[in-house]
Amino acid sequence: MRLQAKAPSGRHRHSGSVVGWALASPGLLAIVLVALYPLVALLLLSFSQSSLGQPFRDWVGLENFRRALQDDVFRAALAKTVVFALVITVLETVLGLLLALLLQQVRRGGWLLRTLVLLPLMTPPVMLALAWRLVLAPSGGLLNRWLQGAGFIERPISFLGSPQLAFPSIAIADIWQWTPFVALLTFAALQLLPPEVDEAARLDGAGSGTRLWSITLPMLAPVLASIFLLRFIMAMKLFDLVYVLTFGGPGFTTTVASFYIYRVAFQHFNVGYAAAMTVLLGLTVGLVTLPVSRLRSIAQRLEGA
Repeated sequence: MRLQAKAPSGRHRHSGSVVGWALASPGLLAIVLVALYPLVALLLLSFSQSSLGQPFRDWVGLENFRRALQDDVFRAALAKTVVFALVITVLETVLGLLLALLLQQVRRGGWLLRTLVLLPLMTPPVMLALAWRLVLAPSGGLLNRWLQGAGFIERPISFLGSPQLAFPSIAIADIWQWTPFVALLTFAALQLLPPEVDEAARLDGAGSGTRLWSITLPMLAPVLASIFLLRFIMAMKLFDLVYVLTFGGPGFTTTVASFYIYRVAFQHFNVGYAAAMTVLLGLTVGLVTLPVSRLRSIAQRLEGA
């Protein structure tokens, strides 16, 4: 005689649903308070004429967006932000991959090397920017003293005051800080790769370069695409290094979108206009990341196949 499982009654299903919603309600409330409410407030501000002291003073419709699209400084800052984020993300991904491969090869003292590599990542961004400002200072800066002592230059160079060198200087500081982040995530992904595939290729006579190019990198491709996407979104929000190192100068040379939005909101007190520019910045991030998301999906399908 076979026993059949008894289907739950409507009362039991209802009570289970109530318990489920009760357990999920703290998380849902946190999402509403932390994510949804600020987003709605930002959108409402972008359609209004608002200041810090008088929010939602007057509804202006799309006027803030029209003004932002015609603002030469904002358009230039947005273009610089996209180019800067793309360049440093590519460099940090490549350097982080090489550093992760190096960490994987180190057997003795690997824990010490990993700790040293992570030091820039654990340094507060403002303190890191101050340290780089001292290194790049024209008077008494460590880099200028080294270059003069080695005979490469005769006079100190104003790295942060030069229109040609200011952005590369910020990029170097950013790469130094965030490459360990990419390396850490890539190193963790390397530990999860199945060793049997690499071992079989090695027994078949494949060299280390062939195994890296034909086995390791294809298996890492979805993870690298995800890391690239995450780091690019973070780079698009660049603010602290610009604030401490150059304050957007010289002129508007290093004024990126986040810093310009900050100046409009907290120096000119035009919160509604700053909110509209923030929305446009978010839309730009979404549009630029679409191709990377598509490539990541393709890589995941190829790996699954």
